[in-house]
Amino acid sequence: MELILKRDVENLGFADDVVEVKNGYGRNYLIPQGFAVLATPSAKKVLSETLKQRAFKEKKQIEDAEKVAKKLDGFDIKISAKVGSGDKLFGSISNADVAEAFAKNGVELEKKFITVPGGTIKRLGQYEASVRLHRAVIAPVSFEIVAQAK
Repeated sequence: MELILKRDVENLGFADDVVEVKNGYGRNYLIPQGFAVLATPSAKKVLSETLKQRAFKEKKQIEDAEKVAKKLDGFDIKISAKVGSGDKLFGSISNADVAEAFAKNGVELEKKFITVPGGTIKRLGQYEASVRLHRAVIAPVSFEIVAQAK
């Protein structure tokens, strides 16, 4: 089923994206909740006109997102966590922990736009996550998980 998103939907897309989803997900969740509408030919025409009008505004948003991406490139983030035997963590590190670590360093990122490899991390080491700042700008960020001082 092809739908046009009216709002940002986590793990699916941003507002005004045309997405392909399973029929049940679209019919039973996205459309009744007001997150999407059917992508009929007339709705697609209206969407293309709206996107043309927004192109100028979006250009500035992309430039701002690229500035933030450059700012993120220089960061050296260390996340401390409790460690058990070897390099295994007690618990795990997720996108929320990465967002919190960046917030401590003065960069506010929404956790829903941070993608951590595998969803969660359960070992010490150097990792790389991706941050979706705009639908056209995805920035890689590296961080290290270190043992918490006892």
